[in-house]
Amino acid sequence: MEKPAVINQTLIQSLESMGNKLRVDSIIATSEAGSGHPTTCMSAADLVAAVFFYAMKYDVADPKNPRNDRFVMSKGHAAPLLYAAWAEAGAFPVESLKTLREYGSLLEGHPTPRLAWVDVATGSLGQGLSNGVGIAINGKYLDKVDNRVFVVMGDGEAAEGSIWEAAEIASYYKLDNLIGILDMNGLGQSQRTMYGHDTEIYRRRFEAFGWHALAIDGHDVNEIVAALDEAMSTKDKPTAIVARTLKGKGVSFVEDKEGWHGKAFKKGEETDRAIAEISAKGVSTVPMSVKQPDSRVAPHPTAAPTEYIPGAHKLGDSAATRETYGEALAKLGDANPLVVALDGDTKNSTFADKFAKSHPDRYFESFIAEQNMVGVASGLAAMGKIPFASTFACFLTRAYDQIRMGAISQSNIKLCGSHAGVSIGEDGPSQMALEDLAMMRAVETSTVLYPSDAISAEHAVKLAAEHKGIVYIRTSRPKTPVIYEAGEVFEIGRSHVVRCGSEDKITVVGGGVTVFEALKAYDQLKAEGISIRVVDIFSVKPADSETLRTCGRETGGLMLTVEDHSMGGIGDAVAEAVSPDGVRVTQLYVRELPRSGKPEELLSVYGIDASAIVRTVRSLLS
Repeated sequence: MEKPAVINQTLIQSLESMGNKLRVDSIIATSEAGSGHPTTCMSAADLVAAVFFYAMKYDVADPKNPRNDRFVMSKGHAAPLLYAAWAEAGAFPVESLKTLREYGSLLEGHPTPRLAWVDVATGSLGQGLSNGVGIAINGKYLDKVDNRVFVVMGDGEAAEGSIWEAAEIASYYKLDNLIGILDMNGLGQSQRTMYGHDTEIYRRRFEAFGWHALAIDGHDVNEIVAALDEAMSTKDKPTAIVARTLKGKGVSFVEDKEGWHGKAFKKGEETDRAIAEISAKGVSTVPMSVKQPDSRVAPHPTAAPTEYIPGAHKLGDSAATRETYGEALAKLGDANPLVVALDGDTKNSTFADKFAKSHPDRYFESFIAEQNMVGVASGLAAMGKIPFASTFACFLTRAYDQIRMGAISQSNIKLCGSHAGVSIGEDGPSQMALEDLAMMRAVETSTVLYPSDAISAEHAVKLAAEHKGIVYIRTSRPKTPVIYEAGEVFEIGRSHVVRCGSEDKITVVGGGVTVFEALKAYDQLKAEGISIRVVDIFSVKPADSETLRTCGRETGGLMLTVEDHSMGGIGDAVAEAVSPDGVRVTQLYVRELPRSGKPEELLSVYGIDASAIVRTVRSLLS
């Protein structure tokens, strides 16, 4: 782009020197650690210096100040550069950079919110822009505060589809408070990137997605400052700054050379030579400050939540838990103004449309882009909102990495997967989530709830909102009868014994639709003089070890699990819970690739209906 006629050259020189200081800081930190990615830090150093010490407004002493601009380092392997910028801004002593990657240090190999100035964890590439979209949506539409979100991406991660999912949604929502900066250094981990230094390709791509897009020299601070000025004055669309840079900028023996990705300079001669080359160009010795956001008006205080009391249904009613999810979410939105909802164009099936109709200002359609939906939810959660994101359970599998990164972000997101298992019927195997319970159980810090009726579904939504951390709610397509009273107590980590007697010979544990198959089996076996105990697991993770172990001991050490899922779900959760007592757990689950058919037909064919339970109980007792 053409250089502007007048720019404060003293400021430009200071920013150039700060860029070099950030390079030196990054080299020292990674050399001390003996690992890391100094060359990728060096390519983005001028860009980060300009954002931090020219464009961004941020109260460094108060990282949660809602008036602050936000910064996301999507190319998380450039963490040393991010830490260096915060250290130079006064967040913590520059000397702390030498603790990079040490156990116990907040300066981890890739950024996590353990460090107060980091809002979302990054490092799995292609996700930072989605997080930034969520943060920008919060600022523009929810808090309505005049702040900006800066996201620095690498050109390597631009190959990720999630980047372009985020790009289209950012344009759709007219996020003029979002500025994406593409550090186009032309080198990936193992070879040259897809388009090298052809900035025009990415400029045109972002433009085609509805962004205001600029191509600049990412080492010309005049151009960087001018581009930031233009971005901050653009209205009704996000801005992409595509910056041509050189990996390893400033050090002759690594600059724009392959084979240096993820390699720290060796302490001693190699590090000294690198620092000397950069220092010869001028390194900042005068501290620079980040501008304060004092002139901005803080968002209006959010009204305090009121209590949401479940109980819209009564014994004898019949309702699908997916529909009750939507009803409960809408009511929860009435009670708690921090609750927001997203959906992947399935809201008339997940019934999130009930929230959309009741609270249109807090509903954000994510369309068929589940990876971005979860990333946006994490961005919203980082800003203090309680986002519920829903779609068919099977489609959440493609967003698993975003869910995993949400856990690393310690994110307060709530996910609802509907249409789970063979009980969906005729739609066939591509729509039948049979792995979601196992998938979500494996996520660190996650909570997994599986309601069986309308009352338990209402409570699941309420509990999810109250619990800090990732919660997954599995809902079912078929209608099921209400088996709980409105006043029944539900808790995370608690299951419910729905049939119990002193002569019980075996405990049968189900979840969702299989609870009702177990109840049918109970009636059939009772007629034969066989008494079984029936447990509704409700909380798959954490499982109710105390109740399950008690039931196992009281029913002769025999336990049968039945689930509309493949391996790794309820059966494994129960087995883990009761194994200390030596309880024998037999599992019924879907053991083969299913086909289309009527729900009751498929439950029978795949051995998880009442008849299968009866046969298995007889066999175990014989």
